[in-house]
Amino acid sequence: MMQVCLNGPRGSADGAMVPLTPEAMAESAAQAVAAGATDIHVHPKTPCGRDSLSPRVIGPVLDAIRARVSVPVGVTTGAWAEPDPVARLERVRSWAALSELPDHASVNWHEEGAEETAAALLDLGVEVEAGIWSGTDAAIRFAASPLGPRVLRVLAEVTDASPDTAEVTGRALITDLGPHPAAPVLLHGEDGGAWPVLRLAGRLGLATRIGLEDTLFLPDGERALCNAQLVAEALAQYGCAQRSS
Repeated sequence: MMQVCLNGPRGSADGAMVPLTPEAMAESAAQAVAAGATDIHVHPKTPCGRDSLSPRVIGPVLDAIRARVSVPVGVTTGAWAEPDPVARLERVRSWAALSELPDHASVNWHEEGAEETAAALLDLGVEVEAGIWSGTDAAIRFAASPLGPRVLRVLAEVTDASPDTAEVTGRALITDLGPHPAAPVLLHGEDGGAWPVLRLAGRLGLATRIGLEDTLFLPDGERALCNAQLVAEALAQYGCAQRSS
C-alpha cells in the first residue's frame, strides 16, 4: 500500500506545489493516484490556510477529491487543528452532519483525548488510523487501549528527521509496537528521514506513505514538483528496497 499525504500542516510558505484549496487537493490527489497511490491522507484547510476539523471545511474537500478518484480518503484529527480536546471531540462528532464521511481519520495516540476521539470516529462509522509517534509514550498507551483491535491500521511515524539515524529510530519504533501489533502497520518518516524510513518499510514489507506532508524533496535533494512525482519515486525506491532485502 502506498498512501499519499497531500499537504499536512504545510502552507503557502512551503511552495506553490503544496495544495491548499479543495480544487488543488483534488487535482493533486488525481495525479498521485495516476502515479500509483492507493490511499489518500489530506489536511482540509480554511481559506487562510489553517488546518480545520470543521465539517464546513472538510465537506468540500471530500467532495472535490471523490469527484476525481475512487480510492479511500482520510483526514487528520491532529491537536494542532483544535488544541482543546473537548472542542476537538465536539468537532469530530459534528461530522455527522456531512453528506459523506471520510473513509478514515488519523488519531495521534500521544495526544490528550485520543481515546475519546477514536471512539467518536468509530461511532460515526469512520475507520481509525492510530498515529504512534517515535519519541512519545504512544506505543505503550496504544498497547493498553481496548480500541486497538478496532483500528484500521497503525501509522508508525518516525519523527527523527535525520537521514543518518531515522532508520534506527524506525526499527526501534517497530520493536516498541511488539511482535503482533493490533492492526496492520504503515511505517513512514518525515523531512530528512522520509526516504530512509520508506526504504526500511520496503525491506520490512510494510505499507508506507509519501507526499508533501512528509517531505518537499526527492532522494537526490532536488525539490519535488508535485505529489505525483514523489509517489512515482517512492514506488521505485520501495521496490528496490524489497528486492534487496
